[in-house]
Amino acid sequence: MFQDNNFNLLTSFTLSSVEVGKHLYWTLGNYNLHGQVFIVSWIVIAVLLSIAFLGTRNLNRIPDKFQNFMEFILEFLQDIARNQIGEHEYRVWVPYISTIFLFILGSNWAGALIPWKLIILPEGELAAPTNDINTTVALSLLTSFAYFYAGLSKNGLSYFLRYIEPTPVLLPINILEDFTKPLSLSFRLFGNILADELVVAVFTLLVPIFIPLPVMILGLFASSIQALIFSTLSAAYIGEALEGHGDH
Repeated sequence: MFQDNNFNLLTSFTLSSVEVGKHLYWTLGNYNLHGQVFIVSWIVIAVLLSIAFLGTRNLNRIPDKFQNFMEFILEFLQDIARNQIGEHEYRVWVPYISTIFLFILGSNWAGALIPWKLIILPEGELAAPTNDINTTVALSLLTSFAYFYAGLSKNGLSYFLRYIEPTPVLLPINILEDFTKPLSLSFRLFGNILADELVVAVFTLLVPIFIPLPVMILGLFASSIQALIFSTLSAAYIGEALEGHGDH
């Protein structure tokens, strides 16, 4: 009934189409995957798992320097969840908030520290996974699912009463707010990381050695702040969802 090109248009859709430069595509059925995003993501995940394994395989009552470092990271991540979610309910969300923070931090630093351009691919180039809009949208949608799950698991269907508080007139605005949360999370992270890598690339082309170094150090700081902002806002949204209808 339909021509092939029309059929493809009807049966496929694009979540996002923002891209800068060329990508290494892997074909999976009717879908094209950004191969360089998966490659660097797997490297980041492997590094994080290795650090976690090495830091916890031989725990001592009197910790050494590495164990002290791991405990400091854990306490820091627990504080993010505790401050935003609350003392009584934060523990169950520490793994999610920690994973989000560490993956984004690792991805951002991978783009800022490692000279991926030295690795030549048949097409495209390796870079931080978080400078791809698809990655940041996926992370933002995970946070959206998380805070909807948190609200529904605690309050049941009464969770949706929050949309008509303090007055039903605000129903459209409250619904719109839930759509803007993942958009703001994803575009903030994507825009900052992409801009930082473009600035470093331009300075590297213009002045190859000394000038890019301060920019790279500033990029590391900005990358850390972006990971902190994303994880803190995710925890804040979850904490907001966990507030019962009667708590307002």
